[in-house]
Amino acid sequence: MAEFKTTTVVEAKAVITFNESELRALDAMTGYGADAFLEVFYEKLGKSYMQPHEQGLRSLFKTIRTPVAQALRDADQARKVLRDAQKTD
Repeated sequence: MAEFKTTTVVEAKAVITFNESELRALDAMTGYGADAFLEVFYEKLGKSYMQPHEQGLRSLFKTIRTPVAQALRDADQARKVLRDAQKTD
């Protein structure tokens, strides 16, 4: 007889909307990379809280770094276009 196994997976997901100020804070926080962030975090606050979540933090930094930077470049570029348009009026 064939073997049949089942598994159950529980996963939590969240969708967050950030304003520009929050995006700039995230950009600053992730700008030096996970290693630098963890080094300072561990030095100042210890390892007991963050170490169990280190892989999640690394994944988070990798996930958000590029789209956050792109969103901020887009906002900066849009402002520049508007400023340049006002100069020609």
